[in-house]
Amino acid sequence: MSTISPTDFDSLEIQQQYNDINNRWDLAAETDWDNENSSARLFERSRIKALADEREAVQKKTFTKWVNSHLGRVTCRIGDLYTDLRDGRMLIRLLEVLSGEQLPRPTKGRMRIHCLENVDKALQFLKEQKVHLENMGSHDIVDGNHRLTLGLIWTIILRFQIQDISVETEDNKEKKSAKDALLLWCQMKTAGYPNVNIHNFTTSWRDGLAFNAIVHKHRPDLIDFENLKRSNAHYNLQNAFNVAEKELGLTKLLDPEDVNVDQPDEKSIITYVATYYHYFSKMKALAVEGKRIGKVLDYAIEADQLIEKYETLASELLQWIEQTIVTLNDRQLANSLSGVQNQLQAFNSYRTVEKPPKFTEKGNLEVLLFTIQSKMRANNQKVYMPKEGKLISDINKAWERLEKAEHERELALRNELIRQEKLEMLAARFDRKAAMRETWLSENQRLVSQDNFGTNLGAVEAATRKHEAIETDIGAYWERVAAVQAVARELEAENYHDVRRIVARRDNVLRLWEYLKELLAARRERLNAHRDLQRLFQEMRYIMDWMGDMKSRLQSPDSGKHLHDVLDLLQKHTLVEADISAQAERIKGVQGAAQRFTSYEQAYKPCEPGLVSEKVDLLGQAYEELGQLTVKRREQLEDSRRLWQFLWDVGEEAAWIREQEQILASGDCGRDLTSALHLLSKHEAFTG
Repeated sequence: MSTISPTDFDSLEIQQQYNDINNRWDLAAETDWDNENSSARLFERSRIKALADEREAVQKKTFTKWVNSHLGRVTCRIGDLYTDLRDGRMLIRLLEVLSGEQLPRPTKGRMRIHCLENVDKALQFLKEQKVHLENMGSHDIVDGNHRLTLGLIWTIILRFQIQDISVETEDNKEKKSAKDALLLWCQMKTAGYPNVNIHNFTTSWRDGLAFNAIVHKHRPDLIDFENLKRSNAHYNLQNAFNVAEKELGLTKLLDPEDVNVDQPDEKSIITYVATYYHYFSKMKALAVEGKRIGKVLDYAIEADQLIEKYETLASELLQWIEQTIVTLNDRQLANSLSGVQNQLQAFNSYRTVEKPPKFTEKGNLEVLLFTIQSKMRANNQKVYMPKEGKLISDINKAWERLEKAEHERELALRNELIRQEKLEMLAARFDRKAAMRETWLSENQRLVSQDNFGTNLGAVEAATRKHEAIETDIGAYWERVAAVQAVARELEAENYHDVRRIVARRDNVLRLWEYLKELLAARRERLNAHRDLQRLFQEMRYIMDWMGDMKSRLQSPDSGKHLHDVLDLLQKHTLVEADISAQAERIKGVQGAAQRFTSYEQAYKPCEPGLVSEKVDLLGQAYEELGQLTVKRREQLEDSRRLWQFLWDVGEEAAWIREQEQILASGDCGRDLTSALHLLSKHEAFTG
């Protein structure tokens, strides 16, 4: 059989089947046809694309039904051919059903890499089956490539449903290809039917008579062929498809409107007709098998043959029981909800599909042993007793152990299912909490990143109080962050299947928390710097205001109106000088504190360093000017004091002279000697 590539689904095939389109245009339009954008060429392209889309839709529907007809044997189905095969799981299950072989277990997970691995397993199995896959990779199926997905299913149909079809001709025993053999089989089965002439898998089936003829050939009781009319194609097709589905159990892969078209899809019809072939071939084989078994039973009456059969069946059944017990006792359960559900589904499939035939075999063994012993008694032979270990009682004990292992397996699966469901709910709870924490932390990071502190000390102090409230709120929020960490720790302890994602998200929440604390501490530092700067500015304003007041006092024109007034002003000036000297340390302190804000190398600058330097320089200049005014004021007051002291001394001297003049001008020469002597001593003292 020649290799059929899945890439047959291209427009070239449609172009070949509809190459008569060009004949619809006369030679007069040749010039227009050569034009790339001519209406004729555009029509041809649009017609080819429409046919390709129509064919793809029919193939997709047919192949989907065909896939579901086989997946139904394992209680599975797909909804969309392009999307439901992308993860590779259904593809592996389909190949297991078709081949009867066990493929590698699908990789757990829903990520793209997991899907690629699963599809690779399926494609590798096909390659091992000598199936040629041209220009096809796992990424094509995972990406949902329509053309290559249809090609892959067609390749599977060829390999597992059509490849084994063969018919040998009587003349030269030449073995034909599967497609030709199927065509020949259809021709042989419909030979002699009126209006039925099958020469391809497209137009020969449009009127529906060929389908009805094949069914009528094998089951004439189901089809009234004589009353079918070729002109009523839709009824013929509907009749054949319904009878095949209801009476024969064949899946209705096609609808009448899929076949009753100008050019039906060849691959879809081949797929559907092949189901007829396999059904009727199996029916014939079963009939032949029934006759053969009848003959075997007629002649296989010898006790030795029956005994051998019993021992073989008993050994196989006991071996199956032991192997099944080992499988059921395996506690390597899947670590995910979907995995456990699949295992539980497989367990239920074992109960409903695999186990019942074995239970029937056990009953048949009891019947077979009874038959053997009865025949031997009837022939007066020594009654056969199975060897130790193959007695019916031994089989029943093994079956009881199987039932116990089955019960324990179900219990383990149910408990694990409950555990996984709880873990999934816990994971969902974690995601909700983590999402809320991430949102809150991100919003607060944005909040504490804003430096709207204000431009005066009052505003900065208000911002400080607000910041302290924010710190309190954020500190209280740690309990909620710790709750997320606790849920993650619980999932980690329970070995949750997606624990890596959980741990990564938990770490992200903790990273956001630490980053928020860093931002909060940094904002506190910036806020403190603003507060210190505003306090420094306020201190500068206080000093400048004080120096302004001192300046106005030092610039006072009042120099005193008399000596005592000047002395009082000097005493006050001495106090002012002491006050100004005391302010020197205060100004030095301000200048020292300002140095941290005047450096351009500092990481954070709450204010332009030049502005701070300018204010500091202005403060120093003002203080220096104040010192100069102090010296000038003292000189002024000292000059005033000396002036008033001079005037005071002059007054005192004038008063003394006046007093002496009065004494000298007095005519008193004493009343007696004593007073005269007294006056004489005073005069000598004045003149001496």
